[in-house]
Amino acid sequence: MKWKFATSWHVSVAAEAISAALFAQSGYDVSVQYGANQPEYDLMVAKGKQMLKVSVKGSQDGAWGLCQSYLKNADYHGAIKLWLDRHKPLTVLCLVQFRDIDITQMPHVYLATPEEVADRLRATAKGRGDTMIYERHEWTARAHGAGTVEEIPSTWWFSSERVDQLSLMVSHDNVE
Repeated sequence: MKWKFATSWHVSVAAEAISAALFAQSGYDVSVQYGANQPEYDLMVAKGKQMLKVSVKGSQDGAWGLCQSYLKNADYHGAIKLWLDRHKPLTVLCLVQFRDIDITQMPHVYLATPEEVADRLRATAKGRGDTMIYERHEWTARAHGAGTVEEIPSTWWFSSERVDQLSLMVSHDNVE
C-alpha cells in the first residue's frame, strides 16, 4: 500500500510531522507551530547557537509548486526572483515526497536553501525556468525542455550532515 492522502492539508500535516521527527533525530531542538502558520516557515530548529527556520513542503505527485502565484506573462525567471526575494535569512526548505513510497517506508526528504532551489528552478526546461521543482521529471518531445531530465541533486537528501552543513552555512552567512 502506497502513501495516499485525501487533501493537500493532510499532505502538509504528515510532511511537517516527518520533518520534525528527522530534525529531532539529528539532535536539533524542534519548535512546531500550531494554529495560524507563519508565512515563511513551519518549524524552527536549533542546536547550540545554530538555528534554522524551516519551510516544509509536502507532495504526493512528484513535484512541488513554489512560485506559480508570481508568474506573469510567462516570465519564469521573474517569478523565481520574486519567490526568492520573500525568503529571509536563516530559512531552508524541507521538501517531502510521498509519491510511489510504500506506507511502511519513509518518504523522500530533501533540504535546500532558497538560493539552491531558485538555481534549480532557473535551470529547469533547458534554462527557460519553471515554477515547479521536480523530484525527477523527463521532458517529452513536445515540451520546451524536450530531451532533458530534471532531478533534485543527491546532495539535497536529508541527513544529519546536511542539516549541520546548512545550519553552519546559513548561520555563518547571517552573523553581523
